[in-house]
Amino acid sequence: MKHADVLVVGGGPAGLALAGACGRLGLATELVDTAPDRPWTATYGMWSGELPADIPTSVVAARAAGRAIAVSEHELGWEYAVLDVPALQAHLTDGLTDVRVHAGRVVGSPEAGAVALADGSQLRASVVVDAGGGARPLDRSRPRRPAAAQTAYGLIVDEDAAAPLVKPGDALFMDWRADHGETGWPTFLYVIPLGGGQVLVEETSLARRPGLPLSTLRRRLHARLAHHGVRPPNDARSERVSFRVDHPRHRGSGVLGFGAAAPLIHPATGFSLASTLRLAPQVASALATHLPADPGAALAAAQKTVWPLDARVVHHVRRIGLESLLRMPPTDVPAFFEQFFTLPEPHRWTYLTARDDVGGTVAAMNCLFRTAGGRLRRHLVTSALRPGVTSNEPATRTSSRG
Repeated sequence: MKHADVLVVGGGPAGLALAGACGRLGLATELVDTAPDRPWTATYGMWSGELPADIPTSVVAARAAGRAIAVSEHELGWEYAVLDVPALQAHLTDGLTDVRVHAGRVVGSPEAGAVALADGSQLRASVVVDAGGGARPLDRSRPRRPAAAQTAYGLIVDEDAAAPLVKPGDALFMDWRADHGETGWPTFLYVIPLGGGQVLVEETSLARRPGLPLSTLRRRLHARLAHHGVRPPNDARSERVSFRVDHPRHRGSGVLGFGAAAPLIHPATGFSLASTLRLAPQVASALATHLPADPGAALAAAQKTVWPLDARVVHHVRRIGLESLLRMPPTDVPAFFEQFFTLPEPHRWTYLTARDDVGGTVAAMNCLFRTAGGRLRRHLVTSALRPGVTSNEPATRTSSRG
């Protein structure tokens, strides 16, 4: 049987978006996922200014004005769009009309252009794409230290119950106040409308090595909600979040990493969907330019589309910022974000959304440095010069008896 032009591993948003884009360009495209029809359960959002033009309005469940609280309150000036996840999945699935879908668990790539499945079978294609999210089933890199992860625990409540925290049409992007009553690793409250009169209230650890336990986040969320007079029902649906934010770039031999597997995850926010959806048609176009005649050139062109030099530089700068945050004393974190939220709007927007704007990213970092106090300046400089944090776990003392 003739092998495919493109084989996409992973049936999440990244995999479906890229497979559909390849199919529409006439490439013989296949997709494999352990459970292709499994409903997506994560909550996805992005700034309205990042919404791709081809996303129908029906995929947006709610829109809200974004604000944040660090030491004081700040209006971000941007609208936040929360997606209707079943509608997003249906929209991307509808784009697979020219794609052959397989159900199977990928266990590796024995050679270039081949993917091995758990049942002993193989799939072949001129170009293989790992869009398997954080699992990255075709990546061969080995981490040098424990993963830094973003973790969160949330509850879905009615908008009336959430009224002490947000008004209709409002989204609380971050609230760093320690209203949960605990010291230690800093966490923030994230509150967004989901549409249909429902609101997600979520306690979030932005990044920690290793990730802050969900049990801690659950305890803090309930304490914070009680502080504000919010009483979620006993049967409130919960959301549990845990994903790595410091993956190195995908190193699978002869494989293109895409989506969170690339990784396109922003180390400072955990967002990746907007970049993924915007890049999917560009990557498909790069592949179609060279397939089926020259698979090597197609893979190289796609890799350059995902990781042009400017994007690699910005990703490196963002990773330095992540390590600085991981090394920051917990009590200094709210003050750091206070400084960030007072930056001019173009600087904040560039740092949070522009993955390949080197000049804009450097300008934003320079502005932050110029306006920071001496303590924060020293921390930013020394963190950039030191190796990454091995662990954020508190040091434990051992004693002997004799």
